[in-house]
Amino acid sequence: MKRREIRADYDATSIVIYQAYREQIARPALASQRFVPPFSLNRMTWIKPSFLWMMERSNWGRKPGQEYVLAVRITRMGWDTALAKSVLTSPERGAYPDAEDWRRQFEQASVLVQWDPERSLRGAALQIDSIQVGLSRTIIERYVNEWTVEISDCTPQVRKLRDLINNGHASQAQRVLPRERVYPVEAGVARRLGMEE
Repeated sequence: MKRREIRADYDATSIVIYQAYREQIARPALASQRFVPPFSLNRMTWIKPSFLWMMERSNWGRKPGQEYVLAVRITRMGWDTALAKSVLTSPERGAYPDAEDWRRQFEQASVLVQWDPERSLRGAALQIDSIQVGLSRTIIERYVNEWTVEISDCTPQVRKLRDLINNGHASQAQRVLPRERVYPVEAGVARRLGMEE
């Protein structure tokens, strides 16, 4: 199994996660500094702390409906709460006693976790898995109203980085990426997340 790490830009009280949206959702969120309609509280939303994984997912802000890349600073308390409530999207030995136990937890889960290969600056899959956290409608309201500290538009930065890479200046782009480091996870939560080797 690949090594699993949560890499993120964080400080003592908050952590940055990324989401990409169409203009009609992004602009009101930026103006209000919280997600407001037409953002829906009734469908699952996925949050990702890895900037480069978000670039892979949104094709550097070029996928339809993902043109605006937002950096959402949320409380570490909220992030840690989400991780503690999470259930993996598939049963894994070591994380659950058996498939039936996983199925029971999955059916009641308010938070899902999926691991995908971390990405390099040029999009190559790395030997480290990166986390995606899915917030269901039973917990999204807390994300929106309690956990969100600040919403920033990093779309101009994304375009600048994309241009640097396309013009052969990858080393310059690497130097201005967001500073991410390994996020500490309590042992019991790490076990739930399938992070223990």
